[in-house]
Amino acid sequence: MSPARRSGGDLVIVESPAKAKTIERYLGDDFRVLASFGHVRDLPKWGLGVDLEHDFLPNYVPLTDRKKELEKLTTAARAADTVWLATDLDREGESIAWHIAEHVGLTEDRIRRVTFSEITKSAIDAAFAEPRSLNIDLIDAQQARRIIDRLVGYKLSPLVASKIRRGLTAGRVQSVAVRLVVDREREITAFTAVEYWTLTASLERTAGPGRLRAELTKIDGEKAVVSTAEKAEEHRAALEAGTFTVANVSRTQRRQNAPPPFTTSTLQQEASRKLGFSPRRTMSAAQSLYEGVALPEGQVGLITYMRTDSLAMSAGAVAEARSVAAARFGAEFVPERPNAFRTSSRGAQEAHEAIRPSSFARTPDSLGGHLKPDTARLYELIWRRALASQMAPARFDQVGVDIDSGRYRLHAGARKRVFDGYQALYVEGRDEEEDEEAARLPDLVVGEALDLKALETEQHFTQPPPRYSEATLIKALEEHGIGRPSTYAPTMETIRERGYVTVDDRRLKPTEEAYYVTDLLIAHFPEIVDVDFTAKMEDRLDEVAQGRQEWVPIVRAWWEPFAEQVERGRADIPKQVEETDIVCPESGHLMLKRFGRNGWFLGCSGYPECKHTMPLPGEEGDGAEQLEGVGETCPQCGEGKLAARRGRFGPFVSCNRYPDCRYIHKPGAGPLETFGLCPQCQVGTVTSKTSRRGTTFYACDRYPGCDFATSTKPGPEGAVLSMARSGGSRKPRKAGARKTTRTRKRA
Repeated sequence: MSPARRSGGDLVIVESPAKAKTIERYLGDDFRVLASFGHVRDLPKWGLGVDLEHDFLPNYVPLTDRKKELEKLTTAARAADTVWLATDLDREGESIAWHIAEHVGLTEDRIRRVTFSEITKSAIDAAFAEPRSLNIDLIDAQQARRIIDRLVGYKLSPLVASKIRRGLTAGRVQSVAVRLVVDREREITAFTAVEYWTLTASLERTAGPGRLRAELTKIDGEKAVVSTAEKAEEHRAALEAGTFTVANVSRTQRRQNAPPPFTTSTLQQEASRKLGFSPRRTMSAAQSLYEGVALPEGQVGLITYMRTDSLAMSAGAVAEARSVAAARFGAEFVPERPNAFRTSSRGAQEAHEAIRPSSFARTPDSLGGHLKPDTARLYELIWRRALASQMAPARFDQVGVDIDSGRYRLHAGARKRVFDGYQALYVEGRDEEEDEEAARLPDLVVGEALDLKALETEQHFTQPPPRYSEATLIKALEEHGIGRPSTYAPTMETIRERGYVTVDDRRLKPTEEAYYVTDLLIAHFPEIVDVDFTAKMEDRLDEVAQGRQEWVPIVRAWWEPFAEQVERGRADIPKQVEETDIVCPESGHLMLKRFGRNGWFLGCSGYPECKHTMPLPGEEGDGAEQLEGVGETCPQCGEGKLAARRGRFGPFVSCNRYPDCRYIHKPGAGPLETFGLCPQCQVGTVTSKTSRRGTTFYACDRYPGCDFATSTKPGPEGAVLSMARSGGSRKPRKAGARKTTRTRKRA
């Protein structure tokens, strides 16, 4: 690059405009800060984009929706003396920085790579004081991940779509996530509930005031197992006839240590439990907090980098947290030594710090009115958790009482918190409800007699494992070492968008597609959905990122057997089609059982010449054979026959001459009515129609030749004409015209 073309100066390139605004405030007028708006290059949208014959050489192309940003970056970078690449500090950020340098054509001597885990003046100054070169190991690891994911997607997804249904996809991480959901659902389906009974005694001190409730725990020195009502009544009668004596009293003090600060995974889990946020909603709010928020003192980054699997906090942050906790709660709430945490997640390696506030002195209350609701709630959650992580343990007095009655032993317990510790500020959420002994017990002594006041027997059944929520599925992926902080939220979004799961009461339920795709992959591509294999691949990519392995041999070792499996699959995997003995009412061909977007249905084997479809006979909720009018002459065109069909909104009847005749009728919508000559075309007849959602409207039977329609039931023919003249008809917009929405002002 000729120096004559440069105007000098320093250019800083970051990923987002919000971050650019914050950093520019700290760097001053000597630096120009521009945003790339995320990725600038990727593998092509159409085509494989990977040269399989030349060491998996990727063919990167500029993103079409980043054209303006790329032109601006290229012009500014070629004019600058020094270009500071300040994208995020993980593999993806390193890759974005490399792509920018490659596209612009920057030489190594003009590049300065800087990273920081928080956007504060001190962190920015420290990063710019010690720049480094691009880390090719991180770039290679990200490149290998992208290529493997592309090969899986482009080779496996078309196969799945052709064998089961168009639109279905498979992926290296998403397919494992779907398998976990499917396996859990099968556990639930196969679960057999076991009956058991509990016996609880209400007891009172003989020598003085004091009551307690104790549960039967042992019979003849063995764990009490009462499996039938008859046995429960037998033990009940024996206990009612017995006497009760205190056999043992234990008093212990229990400590509960503070939880660690958030990682990406635990933040998404806790935000789901406490705030009801989806992973994507959580990460969107966290991104805003990290990149910077407009405060009276200017644009300020409020939290550290939000894609991390580290539990560490910097020494300065720990000292500030301890100081704030001591000032807020007292010195006794701060332990003598700072709390330290070691990550237990497999493969944790990428980020420098856990998620924490950039300043603990910036309390949630002090930001009132400056944050949007989502960011305010998430900031308070992060602030409380990070501050609590440096507070003293909570302490509890725990009392246990064993009571004997002949061959029976009962137990009563209570727990009392005697020092709040970190729980004065923060208590962790739970995925499942946990019973916590909270009753207070009287001061009992060994040998003391107790009087029985009541004895309750209660029937129970063992419960199956719960369905995954998004939070618990993310936790499972992290525990298995599948995916990384940047992949959790997109994976949850993908399996929902692809129709593999539905959300019922915040729990993930697999669809029919999920079962069929999972079974197909297990049978023909076991490694793709194998939890251990996927986790080991993540470990290999981590070794590439650490410079211990080359990426090409890893990709080749995986690709060669996978490619053979794909070729076998194309020949061996049958389409999800079954023959039936049902005859098509239109063509006389046999109907085939097929699998589609709305589940199983019957389709004519003469397709595409005959496109007749119908629901499976006898399926619950279909009611195909009971639909009114099936087989009759179409009341609209008078030529076609009415056929049963099923759409997104359930079964309906329509003319088999579609699209020439667009008559449809929903069950329970009432008979077809006519209302005279169409006032718009003066040829057709206005008839009643039913939309796919079951709404009745009135339109010309010549549609689409005539597009007259109204939602108001017409009266006499003159009323129809007046409605049409007052705007009751549908008129096509001119090409390029904007669609406008009229809103009604509130009084």
